[in-house]
Amino acid sequence: MKSLSAFCILVLCFVSRVNSQEPVVDFAPVQPLLASACVHCHGEKEAEGELRLDTLAGALAGGASGPALVPGNPTDSTLLTSTMLAHDDADIMPPDEPLDPSQIELLRKWVASGAKWDSDKPIKIQPRIDFVKNIQPILEQQCVSCHSGDDPEGGLDLTTREMAFDSGAITAFDAADSSLYTTTVAGKNDDSLMPPKNSGGPLPSSMTKTLRMWIDQGAIWPADLKLEKKAKEVGPQVTVDDIELVAQIHAKILATSKVESEADMADYKSAVPLTKAPFQMVAIKGGTFLMGSPEDEKFRSPIEGPQTKVSVDPFWIGKYEVTWDEYEPFMITEASREKHGARKDYDANVHTIVDGVSQPTPPYTEMSFGMGQLGYPAISMTQHAANKYCQWLSAQTGHFYRLPTEAEWEYACRAGTTTPYSFGNGQLADYAWYSANSKEKYQKIGLKKPNPWGLFDIHGNVREWTADKFTENYFELIQDNPSNPYVKPSKLYPRSARGGGWADEFDQLRSAARVGSDEAWKETDPQLPQSIWYHTDAPWIGFRVIRPLKVPSVEEMYFYWNSASGMRY
Repeated sequence: MKSLSAFCILVLCFVSRVNSQEPVVDFAPVQPLLASACVHCHGEKEAEGELRLDTLAGALAGGASGPALVPGNPTDSTLLTSTMLAHDDADIMPPDEPLDPSQIELLRKWVASGAKWDSDKPIKIQPRIDFVKNIQPILEQQCVSCHSGDDPEGGLDLTTREMAFDSGAITAFDAADSSLYTTTVAGKNDDSLMPPKNSGGPLPSSMTKTLRMWIDQGAIWPADLKLEKKAKEVGPQVTVDDIELVAQIHAKILATSKVESEADMADYKSAVPLTKAPFQMVAIKGGTFLMGSPEDEKFRSPIEGPQTKVSVDPFWIGKYEVTWDEYEPFMITEASREKHGARKDYDANVHTIVDGVSQPTPPYTEMSFGMGQLGYPAISMTQHAANKYCQWLSAQTGHFYRLPTEAEWEYACRAGTTTPYSFGNGQLADYAWYSANSKEKYQKIGLKKPNPWGLFDIHGNVREWTADKFTENYFELIQDNPSNPYVKPSKLYPRSARGGGWADEFDQLRSAARVGSDEAWKETDPQLPQSIWYHTDAPWIGFRVIRPLKVPSVEEMYFYWNSASGMRY
């Protein structure tokens, strides 16, 4: 039998006596604890010891050692007692970073009061926030200069844990009731905003999100730690991936591109020069079409109209979705990189314009999630990552590649049709991988029938990024200029994706169906700040590239490839 810590023995001795008087503890303050300390190892993707703690059913069923949660009975709930073992015990949970006594006490009260569990949805993984690593730099660089000393502003002194808590600015396990957090997310022109606009506010969302998670996880703060004012760090932003680099790529494209008229366009096969990974492009003539869905289309959403006559210029488009064969050499390199993707060792005398393009930092996990790589579509990249791949490919080939706009994508998908799907009344399963036939994973490209213009997997397999900002009133915005419409993104979320994927129901695969990206697509990314390159919770998002016949200006080219540059995920 495992030896419990003195704290555990003391607490459990009194459980039976106070159980009947225990106030009910809601699930809300407990969920962040489970999300950050338990679900990494006991969740949907990984269930060590056959135990899942991301759902009530899983906790009640338990694992190889029996039930983990016995509502009303802390003594028999290993979810609690395993956290109370001696710190040198091999079975203490979580093993690498034991819970603080205040966190254990919250768990105990929750179990003793009946373990109320409101949510039917599995708990998502949340990064566990460490004060010294994640919070101390924020407070010392952004807050302590005004909130310390003999006369701290507003009476809030953040020098020590005791001073901060005595001020009432922090309510452990409840960020919504903690002014240390709520003032950081006040409006830009709100007098309560902290730090104020003239002192660097508002803070980036990555910082405010970290503060929120820290408080919701219990606001654990070493009692003997004294904070000091520190200069604000400016991240390494020096990079050659700027408009001057784009100008060099632009010049190469003008010198290389020989096709100038639609009449001379033809399908072609090519390969990524650095890797020899093959890809194929289909020539699409320019034209006019009715974009959106008619009001009587079954499963239509209001955001798919009103239908609008739209014209697009000629372009080539990928015959297939971009595969891991093409994308992985861009994603994984031997070069050491800054978070924004620039090579740390870049030397203009040694490196090329291709080397100047920002590329992803290494992923924290294997990004195909075991679904297959050779011949399979690349997934889980942010729109920014897809944009930079297009720039990387362009710098090598001397042809301008980018993501399609929503209009270009739907024009190519419909291929002259006006029906919900490009294949008319054909069987969806003959043309697409979706929830009913995908076996809960993506499939190799090109195994289903193509649309009338020869594009494979344009319906299903993976959703495909487009270049646009996602907005529900898209069709209102393009009424005044329906020629080559492009709704430029001005913030990170939401951005538009089309086509549906392997996890979607059939109605989401319609030619007019639209969806916008969401911050939840990277909810379980454990990195702080979260990566600009990966959507860890979107294993159904991919992309295909287009090459417009008309080469745009340097400024236009720069925006297509950098519409998210400098923004914080």
